[in-house]
Amino acid sequence: MKSIELLSEITCPVCGHRKTEEMPTNACQWYYECTSCKTLLRPLKGHCCVFCSYGTVKCPPVQEGKPCCG
Repeated sequence: MKSIELLSEITCPVCGHRKTEEMPTNACQWYYECTSCKTLLRPLKGHCCVFCSYGTVKCPPVQEGKPCCG
């Protein structure tokens, strides 16, 4: 059984700032404010959360092969 990664590095598409964040295991994260430029990130169309759109690691439900938040 594959272990679930809980850390993902989010990259802001506006300023390129990167920050490693711990992903929640019990909910999707639909918003994330860049700590550098303060842009409010939202998931891209077809993605369930900001980690799936801008992170280096997909959210825990997607890693498990489940539909995210569904």
